[in-house]
Amino acid sequence: MTALRTGITTGTCASAAAKAAAVLLLSGNRPESVDVPLPGGGRIEVPLHDCRMEGSAARAVVVKDSGDDPDVTDGQEIHAVVSFADTDVIIRGGTGVGTVTLPGLPVAVGNPAINPVPHEQILASVREVLAEQETQGLAITIEVPEGERLAKATMNPRLGITGGISILGTQGIVKPYSHDSWKASIREALDVARATGVLVPVFTTGRRSEKYHLMHHPDTSEQALVQAADFFAFSMQEAALRSFQEVWWAVFPGKLVKQAQGLEYTHAKTHPVDFGLLADHCREAGVPADMLGAIEGANTARQVFDMLKGSDAFPALLESLARRATDNARRFAGSAIRVRYALYDFDASLLLSR
Repeated sequence: MTALRTGITTGTCASAAAKAAAVLLLSGNRPESVDVPLPGGGRIEVPLHDCRMEGSAARAVVVKDSGDDPDVTDGQEIHAVVSFADTDVIIRGGTGVGTVTLPGLPVAVGNPAINPVPHEQILASVREVLAEQETQGLAITIEVPEGERLAKATMNPRLGITGGISILGTQGIVKPYSHDSWKASIREALDVARATGVLVPVFTTGRRSEKYHLMHHPDTSEQALVQAADFFAFSMQEAALRSFQEVWWAVFPGKLVKQAQGLEYTHAKTHPVDFGLLADHCREAGVPADMLGAIEGANTARQVFDMLKGSDAFPALLESLARRATDNARRFAGSAIRVRYALYDFDASLLLSR
């Protein structure tokens, strides 16, 4: 099996572009690549796509390589424009870099969405150049030409980040299919929810469950909706850390069954449904014995639910699964937090609300 390629974060791209532009501005040398420090330790050599003078400023461009991790910014240009300033190093957000408009994020309202770790990475990279030169200071503007368009495919609009993407990266490199970025988005969404006065966050497992929940609960605010995906235990722990007293889970059959199993993480490839256990739950709910073999041999939880719809035992099964899932959610949270469930079918109908 071929190993998956790692990539670099937007923060590393911006750092490399800023350093390259600073080199050109201060020395006249046009680098083909630059070596920048990583926030987690170590260094990385980053190739330049372009590096040129524009009047009295220097512009450098790095093309984002996300490796084998799917990312909306993969293959996109990250620019840095560097000019002389009166004092020290000033970092600004330009075209395609979002602006923070809601509280709760690690960047203050009104500032460009350049998170603290990449901000420090950019500073450290440019100061390596300044250490070799005599100058008063530099002004650095980070730009992402396609940033405003790309941001529509991210959580930024919901988090109150307008006009572009965020410059992110706590380690400087991107591990393929890493959970870190998704967990970070859950934390940020909960922080924004808390800061904007949301009392009851709604965890959804994806865009479709979110869409269906809004159909049935149209008054739910955008800031209340948190796409938790498969991170069942983590989401509950983070909600408890922020002292939420109540949460909703908007789920489909498969996720409810897995949460009832007590799985901390519920991805289909690594954490399958236990159909033997599901058959036991069905037996306890009153499902006839002659159906249990088919349930144990089923391929999906949805298949089991379709078999049982309309039966006398179906409502009892749903209630039993939701009760078990609730108990597990509270166990992960380590508190008496109230947990409510909205279970949706794939035609958007509401199967259970409790």
